[in-house]
Amino acid sequence: MSFRVSLVAHIETGVNTMDPFLERFFPAVFRRKNLVTLNNYCKYDNQALSAFTSILYLSGQVSTLAAAPVTRNYGRRASIICGGISFLIGAALNAAAANLTTLILGRVMLGVGIGFGNQAVPLYLSEMAPAHLRGGLNMMFQLATTLGIFSANMINYGTQKIKPWGWRLSLGLVAAPALLMTVGGFLLPETPNSLIERGHVEEGRRVLELIRGTTDVDAEFTDMAEASELANTIKHPFRNILERRNRPQLVMAVCMPAFQILTGINSILFYAPVLFQSMGFGASWSLYSSMLTGAVLLFSTLISIATVDRLGRRKLLISGGILMIICQVIVAAILGVEFGSDKHLSRGCSTAVVFVICLFMLAFGWSWGPLGWTVPSEIFPLETRSAGQSITVAVNLFFTFVIAQAFLSLLCVFKYAIFIFFAGWIAVMTGFVYVFLPETKGVPIEEMVLLWSKHRFWKNIMPAMPTMPLEDGWGPGDGRGDSDLAGADCNVHK
Repeated sequence: MSFRVSLVAHIETGVNTMDPFLERFFPAVFRRKNLVTLNNYCKYDNQALSAFTSILYLSGQVSTLAAAPVTRNYGRRASIICGGISFLIGAALNAAAANLTTLILGRVMLGVGIGFGNQAVPLYLSEMAPAHLRGGLNMMFQLATTLGIFSANMINYGTQKIKPWGWRLSLGLVAAPALLMTVGGFLLPETPNSLIERGHVEEGRRVLELIRGTTDVDAEFTDMAEASELANTIKHPFRNILERRNRPQLVMAVCMPAFQILTGINSILFYAPVLFQSMGFGASWSLYSSMLTGAVLLFSTLISIATVDRLGRRKLLISGGILMIICQVIVAAILGVEFGSDKHLSRGCSTAVVFVICLFMLAFGWSWGPLGWTVPSEIFPLETRSAGQSITVAVNLFFTFVIAQAFLSLLCVFKYAIFIFFAGWIAVMTGFVYVFLPETKGVPIEEMVLLWSKHRFWKNIMPAMPTMPLEDGWGPGDGRGDSDLAGADCNVHK
């Protein structure tokens, strides 16, 4: 699912720089692009072009809220299948578009696919994975995202040479992974959590034994059954999620996805070809640079998968945040000194900018990229899990929409200071993680609530709860990942 989401998003960013596409749908941008007298920062400042990018995320934001009851009442697979079908329709409309209206309608259908898919897939991964592998397996979502980004850049690099219909091929190829994931949605088993919650208890146990590879699943099955019993008493999960006892999870569901976008990553990824062309790179070289940064992001995600369940979420988020701040400041300094409204970067400075942006991608790929999705997907109790994931996706898509719509105008106004703007936000989010986010590695998903009740800040927010013994044998050294919780005391790393 995440592969096709990133593929469609980043194929479109490369298509935005293809002359036949711009000339057909955005002639004003096409004319401005070739004006040597126009401010380099402002050549692509066009609200229609921004709307073409951002409408995808606005429709995704709306549809993910509609996906929550589908995911809860009909299962995770149902939302994955709905998302896949929407993607197929959107890809067909975009590839065959003869006018801007059809193009925008295709983007809306693709957005519906994003809303349903992003709502269900992280939940599916979290619920299917054992606790000691949950972080790494959940990050396969981000790995697929980075594979999609890299593939999109490769496709655009090839199709931009096919004139005048290369852009149609780029937009139409989105259908390939969409078809694969739709078929996969029919073939995959439903999660045991969802089956038990919907009353299919025996089938839920059978699936749990299948995915764990053993019949000794009594403790985990009991946890799921108890969580399901509580979940079924909750008739209005969106109302329930506002209660005081769910306040920490709600804050994380809002802040983590918002901060992920405010790193500036989507601005760089969505508009990398445009950004590099504004800096003086040719069309082919701008796509080549985007391809390089996509490859770095893919590599860094592999680093995160290998380390997240050993080093933990906090260390990766904080270290990545520090490096991203440094990179943003360096890029701003280079552009501020060497790049003006009417001149291009030298070859040496251009190489330095690409190198530092690659370092930024490296830091993002091991930190906020995957963990911006992983942390919210693993912290909610079953009764509010679908609602919580909907909020996470809706916030992510809302901020993606805002940044996508505003970035070209912000670039025109702020110029190089746009990177300082994002660096300031990264400083805020790094401090947020240090103060408010407990370590979640190795903690069984149904026992995550104990983290918040022992955290030095959140324990003052949550209502008092009785001490609960954790699963026998769970803790440091048991093969499920080192944790800061152990036994009934549940001591939390603060």
